[in-house]
Amino acid sequence: MEPLSHRGLPRLSWIDTLYSNFSYGAEDYDAEGHEEQKGPPEGSETMPYIDESPTMSPQLSARSQSGGDSISPTPPEGLAPGVEAGKGLEMRKLVLSGFLASEEIYINQLEALLLPMKPLKATATTSQPVLTIQQIETIFYKIQDIYEIHKEFYDNLCPKVQQWDSQVTMGHLFQKLASQLGVYKAFVDNYKVALETAEKCSQSNNQFQKISEELKVKGPKDSKDSHTSVTMEGTLRNGLDYSHLPLSDLLKHTPVDHPDYPLLQDALRISQNFLSSINEDIDPRRTAVTTPKGETRQLVKDGFLVEMSESSRKLRHVFLFTDVLLCAKLKKTSAGKHQQYDCKWYIPLADLVFPSPEESEASPQVHPFPDHELEDMKMKISALKSEIQKEKANKGQSRAIERLKKKMFENEFLLLLNSPTIPFRIHNRNGKSYLFLLSSDYERSEWREAIQKLQKKDLQAFVLSSVELQVLTGSCFKLRTVHNIPVTSNKDDDESPGLYGFLHVIVHSAKGFKQSANLYCTLEVDSFGYFVSKAKTRVFRDTTEPKWDEEFEIELEGSQSLRILCYEKCYDKTKVNKDNNEIVDKIMGKGQIQLDPQTVETKNWHTDVIEMNGIKVEFSMKFTSRDMSLKRTPSKKQTGVFGVKISVVTKRERSKVPYIVRQCVEEVEKRGIEEVGIYRISGVATDIQALKAVFDANNKDILLMLSDMDINAIAGTLKLYFRELPEPLLTDRLYPAFMEGIALSDPAAKENCMMHLLRSLPDPNLITFLFLLEHLKRVAEKEPINKMSLHNLATVFGPTLLRPSEVESKAHLTSAADIWSHDVMAQVQVLLYYLQHPPISFAELKRNTLYFSTDV
Repeated sequence: MEPLSHRGLPRLSWIDTLYSNFSYGAEDYDAEGHEEQKGPPEGSETMPYIDESPTMSPQLSARSQSGGDSISPTPPEGLAPGVEAGKGLEMRKLVLSGFLASEEIYINQLEALLLPMKPLKATATTSQPVLTIQQIETIFYKIQDIYEIHKEFYDNLCPKVQQWDSQVTMGHLFQKLASQLGVYKAFVDNYKVALETAEKCSQSNNQFQKISEELKVKGPKDSKDSHTSVTMEGTLRNGLDYSHLPLSDLLKHTPVDHPDYPLLQDALRISQNFLSSINEDIDPRRTAVTTPKGETRQLVKDGFLVEMSESSRKLRHVFLFTDVLLCAKLKKTSAGKHQQYDCKWYIPLADLVFPSPEESEASPQVHPFPDHELEDMKMKISALKSEIQKEKANKGQSRAIERLKKKMFENEFLLLLNSPTIPFRIHNRNGKSYLFLLSSDYERSEWREAIQKLQKKDLQAFVLSSVELQVLTGSCFKLRTVHNIPVTSNKDDDESPGLYGFLHVIVHSAKGFKQSANLYCTLEVDSFGYFVSKAKTRVFRDTTEPKWDEEFEIELEGSQSLRILCYEKCYDKTKVNKDNNEIVDKIMGKGQIQLDPQTVETKNWHTDVIEMNGIKVEFSMKFTSRDMSLKRTPSKKQTGVFGVKISVVTKRERSKVPYIVRQCVEEVEKRGIEEVGIYRISGVATDIQALKAVFDANNKDILLMLSDMDINAIAGTLKLYFRELPEPLLTDRLYPAFMEGIALSDPAAKENCMMHLLRSLPDPNLITFLFLLEHLKRVAEKEPINKMSLHNLATVFGPTLLRPSEVESKAHLTSAADIWSHDVMAQVQVLLYYLQHPPISFAELKRNTLYFSTDV
């Protein structure tokens, strides 16, 4: 049995939830994404979180047992008569409000527990008794008395809190309650016998077995806790835990000259003396709250991770304590009952090992989620986000907004569950391996480093008993630092929506390496609740001071953070990770900065340094907002190719497809078609600008320069060419018709319309578009290697080929934060339609005379 604590209610964590608002998050879904029943119905007050776990948190229990942090009736320093009256008054009310909420739950539980006592007593005098009178009195000993004590206390305290002011006194109520704690002594003395009697009766009587195993007795119908299930053992234990009061918190905020002060002080003294006498008789289970060496078990890190379990993805909440890693899922709970965790497995850190990539067993069950489905989810999320904004702007009904938020959360949850692909395997040296999938190498490194740091201590292996495991899992809810699933729908309305547009980053150099190595950096930004790798520098060979000076243009989709990771390149092909068939490079350092809009939204470059494990990486950045990036600025020099109409370029070159397009496509197909993330990974901006200058000048060294240039720079040059056209390749004039055509639901009508629109394009635009279309299809054929599907390519090129020039865009652009607006989604869908279409021949298209009645 757990010793009792002086330090406030173990079941009540009111302060954590005073400012919590209703939202769709981890509280509403279980770990597989199934919807939970909601809490109080509309119109009812939201109750503060009531923690009904059987014991206090490890820290609280350990401190009170050790005596190092026990409470004294003497007031803390600085709380003499000078205590701030207004603040102290409000804080006392907060403490009491939380305590009343706990009282209400507890009284309802006792009431529910007492419900079967009357029918049991009634049958005791019949010819077929369920239990004898003696058994009933033993099992339910003193519960009626405890109920009446707390009911009277609640009924007297509640009106005082409801009509709270500086004149209210309630110390006498706590003093009386403390003086009645003696009833718990009798309860405690009988506790073990009560449980044993209940166990024996359960084994010999099927009717009572159902009561003692579950006691699924509902609280009173009018009670807020009417849906809470009460277990026999849980409520008996709660009776024990309940015998101490939040007196220290009240004393802390009560002036010494207040009439309540001496009464609360007296109540605390009585409570302490009683608890001390009780704890002497209890054998504490210390292993559950301290490490085997007697140190306090503390929570070091926690977060949501996707685990591969039984060949499917499950969202888990993983808790790293000082000596154990625990993997849990949220239990399904009834309405009105707070969430609790269910432990799936745990590994003592003394038994935890990381298998090297070559030692890992292959995991054939890990299949990447289809890109097109992930893109569809993003589009649905963005469409719902737009609808929510419109509803708010039009002051729509809150129910409609909540319904949209719920749908958005469902899609964000699925995206979070299915997007991670980076394997993170841990192994129990005495048992099985476990596999998590992460979105970023950054997270994998963080978890690994945190575990390895703890493993440097002298740890011992152990096995937790079922009770110890229950206690540890019960503490997770109170100790967790990550409360909600990391999706944007969990953010408050006043939180920053993040940045939408283009972030220009120059990675300059790095210092602090102790020995020469082959070094490179990657850049990641957050998007849709998880991080995505966006750019990668070249490998700087055999150096301790790499100087890259490489510029990247990164598209942001509601991003708030930039991460830089520094790697040592590994060329050893034996170091292949069997989970994803990729060579594992060593992370030398990593760092993260917040993208503060005020800092980055300037025309000037902002230089910064990230320090990582003794390594310093210098970089610069500036940001171009979405509305600014929409501008298509015509070139003042008509002799070049960038910013010049495609018809002018092809006529000058006497070509059907601009030379720049043909050469870039040829080079990508020659040596970049198998490059991972081709067209998605940013090329170095300085290389792209150099290529742009060479093409504009029609330099004779173009082919030589192309053959030496990084392939991502060539891909970036092609994208830049289309983005800088004075009007999009599919023209401003036809843009509204493309938007209408892609929205048609009838397949035949859509086919008719979309083909007619292609025929309506000027010949240079159409021929170039069809040329690019076939190239992108060939790139997508290598998707198993380059990870670029048709959907990925449509996402990259759709807005580039369709996004209207500045004059046209003003009618379509709604807000900078609306990058995934209906227009942008439609732009992606238009290109995707043609990419998924059977080959389209220019000659056949022009010969075809399908009827289409709408003028364009």
